Parts: sequence; structure tokens; C-alpha cells
Amino acid sequence: MYSKTNTTSLIGLEGKLVEVESDITSGIPAFNIVGLPDSSIKESKDRVRVALVNSSYKFPAGRITINLSPADLKKEGTQLDLPIAISLLSSMGVIERAYDDYIFLGELSLDGRILPIRGALAMVISMREQGFTKFIISDENKEECAIISDIEVYPFNKLNDVVAFLNGDLKKDSYKINPALLKEEISYDLDFKDLKGQENLKRALQIAAAGGHNLLMVGPPGSGKTFSAKHLPTILPDMSFEERVEVTKIYSIMGLLDSGHLVSARPFRAPHHSSSQVALIGGGHSVPKPGEITLAHRGVLFLDEFPEYQKNVIEALREPLENKEINVARAQASVKYPSDFILIAAMNPCPCGNYGNPLKECTCSINEIRRYLSKISSPILDRIDIHIEIKPVKYDDLNDDIKSKSSSELKSEVVRARKIQAERYKDEKIKTNALLSTRQMKKYIKLSPEVEKMGQMAFNKYNFSVRSYNKILKMARTIADLEASEEITSKHLLEAVRYRALDDKYWSV
Repeated sequence: MYSKTNTTSLIGLEGKLVEVESDITSGIPAFNIVGLPDSSIKESKDRVRVALVNSSYKFPAGRITINLSPADLKKEGTQLDLPIAISLLSSMGVIERAYDDYIFLGELSLDGRILPIRGALAMVISMREQGFTKFIISDENKEECAIISDIEVYPFNKLNDVVAFLNGDLKKDSYKINPALLKEEISYDLDFKDLKGQENLKRALQIAAAGGHNLLMVGPPGSGKTFSAKHLPTILPDMSFEERVEVTKIYSIMGLLDSGHLVSARPFRAPHHSSSQVALIGGGHSVPKPGEITLAHRGVLFLDEFPEYQKNVIEALREPLENKEINVARAQASVKYPSDFILIAAMNPCPCGNYGNPLKECTCSINEIRRYLSKISSPILDRIDIHIEIKPVKYDDLNDDIKSKSSSELKSEVVRARKIQAERYKDEKIKTNALLSTRQMKKYIKLSPEVEKMGQMAFNKYNFSVRSYNKILKMARTIADLEASEEITSKHLLEAVRYRALDDKYWSV
């Protein structure tokens, strides 16, 4: 007897519809799964067999064939356990009618329990876009899936309960999420008011947050680079609901969701400098998985000891820094992942860390310093908007009673600047100054003759590349937005130039 159920398999962040066909015929007993299954799906026939028996169903004698259609699509994931079991039970006559309007997602344990799966939210969103509105899932996936409107989510713990529900023996309403879970308050242990000294760095971090600019910190060990970078998420605007769903999809796929709730806080990822290119960019066998740059989407990617990363890892950042997405190609599939993050990179000025430090003597030779700094290529430097030198904090700064702005005060200024940008770019596909294209810059960045002449002088003095100068103009626009100024003044431009003048000191050694 033939039967069919619907499920999905992920390719990157997108779910593809998979029809699970089952057929039982007489003959030598066999249980085969065809249609390009991966190893986890091939193993599911053993899980399904034992789960059916332990759920008090008699496993059929005969030749069982499970076909996963379309046959040319590589399928992976344990979410196919439940649809295979339901399709098989339908072929056995245990389930009395077809359910072509449902999507089934769930892993089966040997005792018939329905276990949670990775990527449930991404699968549900993709299937809703294809017209499906009814989903049978594990009870532990219900919170993340129910955030999507206009769908019916039916969570279950046991296979027996699913069968009873489909046969009409068990009444169950679709799950509705608690609205409070969608309005989770975000709190941080860190606050900028507790960060003593480094006022220039605080200003640079606020500009980075306001305009979405990348930032490079150069300074000796112990100057507060890492500690300061960790404060950046505290002044970033709260994510919109759509952004939270985007990030939650990614974390769901990677199995990093906390109790199935929406991700509320902006991501802060800080991979170790020994990380491989695959770990940072994404990849793996068959279908590529997201890397750290995708896990940092809509948040912050902090790369400490920047020159200590492998050269190929650093250079691989070119595409995501420029395009805010990464295309990871493998023999089995080519997948595009989002990577719209703010990069905060930190580095010492030399191998010993004391080059340019007025308090300690540098023990490195000129050639050692050159080799160290050359690990960061010009194309990478060009893609990082703000370059700032960090000096050691003085003792007097630690005991300074001058009140610093708190994170909430800095955040309110950042939010105001972001609103100005959102209104300015309401007819564009961008939301921040950092994402302005060359065409858009001509439209939205206007300089007075006086300011333009000043920019020309800076361009010639520091021998900026065109990309570097464009970064300066974008920063100047952000600085003006922080001050709610419609015009970019000479003061705004000079401050922006200061954040690129560092190259002349270090990368001309």
C-alpha cells in the first residue's frame, strides 16, 4: 500500500519541500530508504523500526521502500524520522487518511518519544512561504516555531499521540506563544560608565555603533582593547522582531538556542585566533554550515590578536566585509549565508606589544615590526572604517571623578542617529551609513566647497585609497548624525580623517 507525507530538508537557511513516499509490498523482508539520504537519514530506519515496535505497533513483514522526493536533492537531518514513521503507519493502515496539508518534523527516540531538531524555525518559515500552515513538531521546538504568525503548530511528545490526533481520537488545539516571550527585556552586566579613561575609544565605539562601521584598535597589552570591545553591544539599538527571527533561525540551525526562545540580545562572537577558515567563514562536508561571521549576523564579531589569525582566514573576510554576506561553495551545494556584522579587531603594534608605548621600550627590530604589521593587508585595512590607537590607561584616569556617559545615554544617542539614517534611506535597501554604495554617496553625502577642499588636502597628504576616502566620508556623515546635523562640517570631516591617519604611523614603517 502506498502513502505520502510532507517534510523539509535544509539547504543553508532555506528549507526545501521533501515528499516522503512509502510503499509496502510482499516479498523478502527489507527496509530501504532511497532519494539521496545522508547517514543520519539512513540510520533512521533503525530508529523508526524500534520506535514503532516500542509504541505497540506491529512492524510490517514485507518489502518496505521509502522514497525521498525530489530524488536529486541531498537530504540531511533527523527531522525525517517522524514523517517516515507517519508515512509508514499510513501504508500499514494504522492512520486512516492522508494529511497532505501538514508538515511533519521530529526525531524519534527508541521508545517512541519525539525529540527536538535543529533548524525547526528555518524549516517552518520556508514551508510557510510555500503555502503550508499546519505543522506537527516536537514539544521542545514549539516556542521557536510558534513565533511565526498565521500558522498552526501542534507539538507532541510521543508518536502514539500524533497517531491518535491524526485519527481524531485526541483533540488538541494549536499552540499559541506567550506574548511576554516576544518582549524579553535585555540586560547587560557591563556599562560604559564603569570604563575609566579611553574617552577617544569610547567615542570611536559610539560612532561604530551609530553608523555600523568596522573598527580596528591598535595598542599595547593591558590597554583595555578587549574589555572595551565587550561593551559595544550595550549601546547598539535593540533588534527589530524581523532581525530577531533572522538571528534565531541561524542559532536554531546550529543548535545554540536557549530553551527555544527568540534571540533577544545582539550576538557578540569572539572566536580564538587559532580558528580555521571553515570555523570563521563556514563550510564543512556536503552542505556547508554557517561560520562565526554568520553567527555574528546583526551583532558584533570581535577578533582579538588580529595578526595572529592565519593569513588565509584574515583575507577570507574581504567578501563578507564588503557584501555583508558570504557564498560558501562545496561540491554538493553552494550556500549563501548572511554576515551583516560590525567587525571589531584588536592588535598589538608589534610582536612584543610596546612599539610606540611611551612607558615601555620596544624590543622588536624594524623588520620584525614590518613582518608583523604586513599580516594585515591593505585590502583588509581599507575595509575597516575606523583605525584608532589605544594608549595605556594612566593612574590618574582610574581615580578621575569626572562622570562618564552610561551605556543607556550613549545608546539613546546611537538610536537617534540610526533613526535619522532610517528616515534618510527609507527608499533604499540600506539602513546605515556604512552600507552606502558609491552611487548612493553621491546622492546623500553633500560637502560644501570649504569642506570638500579640506577633504582633498587630507586625501593628498595621507595618500588615501578611494575606498579609504569613501569610508572617511561615511564616518563624517555618521558623526554629523550623532550631532543631529544635516550638514557635514569641517569638524566632522577632521574627526573622521583622524580615524584613518593611524595608517601613516604604522603601515608606513
